[in-house]
Amino acid sequence: MGEVDEPGLERLTLPEVLHALSDPTRLAVVTQLSDAGEMSCGHLDVSVAKSTLSQHLRVLREAGVTHTRRDGNQRWLSLRRDELDRRFPGLLESVLGAVIRVDG
Repeated sequence: MGEVDEPGLERLTLPEVLHALSDPTRLAVVTQLSDAGEMSCGHLDVSVAKSTLSQHLRVLREAGVTHTRRDGNQRWLSLRRDELDRRFPGLLESVLGAVIRVDG
Protein backbone atom coordinates (compact mmCIF):
# COMPACT_ATOMS: atom_id res chain seq x y z
CA MET A 1 0.00 0.00 0.00
CA GLY A 2 1.58 3.23 -1.11
CA GLU A 3 0.54 6.79 -1.33
CA VAL A 4 0.50 8.73 -4.57
CA ASP A 5 2.38 12.04 -4.71
CA GLU A 6 0.07 14.99 -4.13
CA PRO A 7 0.84 18.67 -3.67
CA GLY A 8 1.10 19.97 -0.13
CA LEU A 9 -1.43 22.48 1.14
CA GLU A 10 0.97 25.40 0.57
CA ARG A 11 1.32 24.43 -3.12
CA LEU A 12 -2.41 24.50 -3.91
CA THR A 13 -3.25 27.40 -6.19
CA LEU A 14 -6.66 28.82 -6.97
CA PRO A 15 -6.18 28.79 -10.77
CA GLU A 16 -5.23 25.09 -10.75
CA VAL A 17 -8.11 24.12 -8.46
CA LEU A 18 -10.61 26.13 -10.54
CA HIS A 19 -9.24 24.57 -13.73
CA ALA A 20 -9.64 21.09 -12.25
CA LEU A 21 -13.24 21.87 -11.27
CA SER A 22 -14.12 23.45 -14.63
CA ASP A 23 -14.55 20.25 -16.64
CA PRO A 24 -17.94 18.45 -16.55
CA THR A 25 -16.35 14.99 -16.19
CA ARG A 26 -14.07 16.08 -13.37
CA LEU A 27 -16.96 17.89 -11.70
CA ALA A 28 -19.00 14.66 -11.90
CA VAL A 29 -16.14 12.79 -10.19
CA VAL A 30 -15.93 15.43 -7.44
CA THR A 31 -19.70 15.29 -6.90
CA GLN A 32 -19.64 11.49 -6.61
CA LEU A 33 -16.73 11.62 -4.16
CA SER A 34 -18.54 14.25 -2.11
CA ASP A 35 -21.55 11.95 -1.83
CA ALA A 36 -19.60 8.71 -1.22
CA GLY A 37 -16.61 9.86 0.80
CA GLU A 38 -14.23 7.41 -0.87
CA MET A 39 -14.62 5.40 -4.06
CA SER A 40 -12.62 2.95 -6.10
CA CYS A 41 -11.66 4.38 -9.48
CA GLY A 42 -13.50 1.50 -11.13
CA HIS A 43 -16.81 2.47 -9.52
CA LEU A 44 -16.94 6.04 -10.80
CA ASP A 45 -20.00 6.62 -12.98
CA VAL A 46 -18.62 8.58 -15.94
CA SER A 47 -19.05 7.98 -19.64
CA VAL A 48 -15.46 8.32 -20.83
CA ALA A 49 -12.78 5.80 -21.76
CA LYS A 50 -10.47 4.53 -19.01
CA SER A 51 -7.53 6.39 -20.49
CA THR A 52 -9.51 9.63 -20.57
CA LEU A 53 -10.69 9.09 -17.00
CA SER A 54 -7.08 8.54 -15.92
CA GLN A 55 -6.16 11.92 -17.34
CA HIS A 56 -9.06 13.60 -15.55
CA LEU A 57 -8.07 11.95 -12.27
CA ARG A 58 -4.48 13.10 -12.76
CA VAL A 59 -5.65 16.72 -13.20
CA LEU A 60 -7.73 16.50 -10.01
CA ARG A 61 -4.86 14.93 -8.06
CA GLU A 62 -2.20 17.35 -9.29
CA ALA A 63 -4.43 20.34 -8.51
CA GLY A 64 -4.83 19.02 -4.97
CA VAL A 65 -8.57 18.36 -5.20
CA THR A 66 -8.41 14.61 -4.61
CA HIS A 67 -6.42 12.15 -2.54
CA THR A 68 -5.51 8.78 -4.07
CA ARG A 69 -4.83 5.78 -1.86
CA ARG A 70 -3.43 2.56 -3.27
CA ASP A 71 -4.67 -0.75 -1.89
CA GLY A 72 -3.20 -3.67 -3.80
CA ASN A 73 -4.07 -3.15 -7.43
CA GLN A 74 -6.93 -0.75 -6.67
CA ARG A 75 -6.86 2.99 -6.24
CA TRP A 76 -9.29 4.67 -3.89
CA LEU A 77 -10.20 8.32 -4.31
CA SER A 78 -11.45 10.87 -1.83
CA LEU A 79 -11.74 14.64 -1.74
CA ARG A 80 -9.18 16.68 0.12
CA ARG A 81 -12.11 18.62 1.55
CA ASP A 82 -10.52 19.74 4.82
CA GLU A 83 -7.35 20.92 3.12
CA LEU A 84 -9.26 22.74 0.38
CA ASP A 85 -11.46 24.40 3.01
CA ARG A 86 -8.39 25.59 4.93
CA ARG A 87 -6.75 26.98 1.79
CA PHE A 88 -9.87 28.29 0.01
CA PRO A 89 -12.70 28.56 2.58
CA GLY A 90 -16.13 27.79 1.12
CA LEU A 91 -14.91 27.17 -2.43
CA LEU A 92 -15.73 23.48 -2.67
CA GLU A 93 -19.13 23.87 -1.01
CA SER A 94 -19.99 26.75 -3.36
CA VAL A 95 -19.05 24.72 -6.42
CA LEU A 96 -20.93 21.62 -5.22
CA GLY A 97 -23.93 23.75 -4.27
CA ALA A 98 -23.99 25.24 -7.76
CA VAL A 99 -23.88 21.77 -9.32
CA ILE A 100 -26.86 20.66 -7.22
CA ARG A 101 -28.85 23.79 -8.11
CA VAL A 102 -28.16 23.40 -11.84
CA ASP A 103 -28.50 19.60 -12.09
CA GLY A 104 -30.97 18.98 -9.29
